[in-house]
Amino acid sequence: MKQLVLAVCAACALSVPAFADTPLSADETKQATAAAAAWGCEGGKWEKETEGTGVYELDDAKCKDGRAYDLKFDKDFKLLNMSAD
Repeated sequence: MKQLVLAVCAACALSVPAFADTPLSADETKQATAAAAAWGCEGGKWEKETEGTGVYELDDAKCKDGRAYDLKFDKDFKLLNMSAD
């Protein structure tokens, strides 16, 4: 029974498509940087989710309070989430 469960789990893991985030275009980078700056944040690494959500992610941004944050913006660069890193 244990082997059957492991086989099913392995098959499920292999059947899930892998999504990779993509870099931003020059225009997206300009808009995204301005959106982050409006929240007092800069630096970090930008990525665009490829799952069709249109979400932009900024990882490890340094913000005005001196801490690092991860930020998520929607397709119109409105802040969705800001979490301490």
